[in-house]
Amino acid sequence: MKRDVPSPDSAAGTDEVPAQRTFPVSRWRHGVMTAEVDHLAEEVPVALEFNGISHAVMLATPADLEDFALGFSLSEGIVQAASDIYGVDVEASTQGITVKVEIASGAFVELKGRRRAMAGRTGCGLCGTESLDEVVRMPEPVRSQAEFDPRVFEHAFAVLHKRQALLRDTGATHAAAWMRPDGEIALVREDVGRHNALDKLAGALARGGQEDIARGAVIVTSRASYEMVQKTAAIGAGVLAAVSGPTAMAVRLADTAGITLAGFVRGGTMVVYSHPHRLHTG
Repeated sequence: MKRDVPSPDSAAGTDEVPAQRTFPVSRWRHGVMTAEVDHLAEEVPVALEFNGISHAVMLATPADLEDFALGFSLSEGIVQAASDIYGVDVEASTQGITVKVEIASGAFVELKGRRRAMAGRTGCGLCGTESLDEVVRMPEPVRSQAEFDPRVFEHAFAVLHKRQALLRDTGATHAAAWMRPDGEIALVREDVGRHNALDKLAGALARGGQEDIARGAVIVTSRASYEMVQKTAAIGAGVLAAVSGPTAMAVRLADTAGITLAGFVRGGTMVVYSHPHRLHTG
């Protein structure tokens, strides 16, 4: 099925597979059991193929898969720019969804030289990696002029929470968002996997081409792992803020890549682990 590419702020599921489903449940409240209907986030195997060759299988929410394909391709270094992707087809079957990506011949030649097969759990970006060199990919240092008053992050996370439609219905998804210099949330992407949500955001930013990457920030509703920093560096953003804490490996990478990494952004507080010069008041 050939799909028209939606706008970067689209959040619909595929035509065949909805992003959420309803299930009958029994709910226990204060000593009383009632029969109700609950909303659950959908989670399906999503196979990524490049020029007809299977490359990875991820468990993901079946929404914004064009963004996911582009963001994954950029963050994994499969392509260097959105223009290297010539087309994206999304095909649903009883087994899952296949996303067929057509890329430039030069990019495909390089990909064949370092192919890896991944079949992992939800958003597990390292499952199937064949060598340590593939894991520890050092990005180029970001060139960012971003500056933020730390107080805008609390408001931005509050706005993000209100815009998490899947989370509101299901309580089971992460989100990644793009925050502009004034604290406005420009783009939101959700997925059951935190890595997937950030890949979708990266794809939306690359396709949209309207955001000032050098002055914005990525905010996520998860912990800040090594791969989340790596994907932020691939976007070119100078700031990554997370509601939970980072890992030590993530802090080391953020320091090397020139990224301001903030964790535990909640209740008017945050902990800044690297490059604090981008966050200041007054």
